[in-house]
Amino acid sequence: MSLRTTAILLICTLFYLNIYGQELRRGFNELIDQKVFLVVLGTVQDAGSPHIACKKECCLKLFEERNYNRKVVSLGLVDQINFSKYIFEATPDLPTQMKALKEIGLVDNNETPDGFFLTHAHIGHYSGLMYLGKEAMNADELSVFAMPKMIDFLQSNGPWDQLVRNRNINLSSLAHDVEFQLTPDLNVRPLLVPHRDEYSETVGFIIKGPNKTALFLPDIDKWEKWEVDINELIKEVDYAFIDATFYDGKEINNRDISEIPHPFIIESMEKFRWLPSEEKSKILFIHFNHTNPVLDENSEATQTVLKKGFNIARKNDVFEL
Repeated sequence: MSLRTTAILLICTLFYLNIYGQELRRGFNELIDQKVFLVVLGTVQDAGSPHIACKKECCLKLFEERNYNRKVVSLGLVDQINFSKYIFEATPDLPTQMKALKEIGLVDNNETPDGFFLTHAHIGHYSGLMYLGKEAMNADELSVFAMPKMIDFLQSNGPWDQLVRNRNINLSSLAHDVEFQLTPDLNVRPLLVPHRDEYSETVGFIIKGPNKTALFLPDIDKWEKWEVDINELIKEVDYAFIDATFYDGKEINNRDISEIPHPFIIESMEKFRWLPSEEKSKILFIHFNHTNPVLDENSEATQTVLKKGFNIARKNDVFEL
């Protein structure tokens, strides 16, 4: 076979593969239906469930049954169009949550996300970064998106500053109410919220996909302390994952609920009672203390929430954006 003939055959083969590859790409896009979605990777408050040193029935049974399926609050974000995936919060359950996101998404076989978004410096929301260091994953400049005080905290305190020095993480600063574009089909906008800010500010996130928008607000003080009208914000989104740490005061020995820096579920349901049913259905309670009865899908509290037209986030729930 002459050199010219070989060259012609090679060109024809490459042309065929290119056309065939385009057909495969179209078929793949039809298979995934251009989907961008959120997946719930965890729903529990910082210290998890079962909770350390808890001697109450809510945790004793879980310890006895060795039931450790509950995970700390986190959302996975998958863009199957642009082959990207992100995780909101770096929790103590990060290793299993990264595995779960790999199994759920069709992006690739790599379980490492393209980056993390952090809400604030309380243990359930950032301590999973420890797994990115040289003692564990030894990540290579993995993107971490956070607000300025949160970034300063990570840069100025050990062991987190070691992650920066060793280039395990690459810190990217966000700004209040300024939209950040992740991919052509994904935008994220942080919103400052009132909370116990010992080490950093606290934010919620507006996550905007090609078709739908979600609010992720796992931690906030009482609604009355926020200058934003939560009722109006709910109307602007398709899903609202909001702080539901406690159901009511009975969980904490009937303490005055005004003293607890979280909106109780009973308070939120009262605040949202006048919303139309289609707006109520957007609300997904999340970030549950280990004592919260809605963790039990068969509890009276769960049934009350659902009967009133609201929803409860459960691990592995998927929401298309």
